[in-house]
Amino acid sequence: MDWTEELDNWAAEYLPDLELRREEPMSRHTSFRIGGPARRMAFPKSGEQVVLLTDFARRCGARPLVIGNGTNLLAPDEGLDRLVIDASAGLNRLEPGPEPRCVTAQAGAPLARLADFAQKRGLAGLAFAHGIPGTVGGAVCMNAGAYGGEMAQVIRSVTLLDPAEGVKTLTGEQMDFGYRRSALTEHPDWIVLSAVFALEDGDPAQIRAEMDALMARRRASQPLELPSAGSTFKRPEGYFAGTLIDQCGLKGLRVGGAQVSEKHAGFVVNRGGATCADVTALIAQVQARVLEKTGVRLEPEVRIVR
Repeated sequence: MDWTEELDNWAAEYLPDLELRREEPMSRHTSFRIGGPARRMAFPKSGEQVVLLTDFARRCGARPLVIGNGTNLLAPDEGLDRLVIDASAGLNRLEPGPEPRCVTAQAGAPLARLADFAQKRGLAGLAFAHGIPGTVGGAVCMNAGAYGGEMAQVIRSVTLLDPAEGVKTLTGEQMDFGYRRSALTEHPDWIVLSAVFALEDGDPAQIRAEMDALMARRRASQPLELPSAGSTFKRPEGYFAGTLIDQCGLKGLRVGGAQVSEKHAGFVVNRGGATCADVTALIAQVQARVLEKTGVRLEPEVRIVR
């Protein structure tokens, strides 16, 4: 029996209220607006549903992939022969944390909403996250950051699903955060369920002013008007990827519908009709030219899923 039939039968019996879509285009669920159909896409309403769903999915060979807003993903044109679990709709609750000056956020909560939630309560420390388009789960996985701030500075603990040990909680220190990495980098089968953020007292008006100023900088310097996955490359030690790409004369370089942004060379954008093949070919060209001209090897920040 094909895994899709097993999954359909199991879900109908044990999770009858679960929304489960067939052949759902990944292009609808990634900020690049690229990607063929996932054979099954589920929209769980709780962490408990995620635990049950991923456990069965692994047993039937469905290779579960949990996503949020898909802002750092490049999905294949031919689609995905796996179960994609979208946490952005049903796992997005925000609430005061277990201690003063803490906030608890589920994995699917948008970072912008988390920052607003904290600001309205006079809690400082998340202004940098206001313009990052991802969700808490993805941000924790990759230690997302901007303008001098990053998740490692504000994470108190993370509750996750470890297929081998079940649900467990790690402290911020145990998360082993580094530049665009965390303990989940070494354990890609772990799934973030929620996180507790430890913040500081602040003036709501001042926090809002900082958020607005950072958002204005982002709008002025980044190609937010076009689909992309944000910064395409990690920052090489001692350099800025966008500066290197610009110095190599690669702004505007195009493969099919994919283009090195003319506004910010660190972004590859979808000018219309771009495919995964276009983007990967363009990334490879940029890497080769930058390595040839500068000796610096650029490492993609965007995650290419298979």
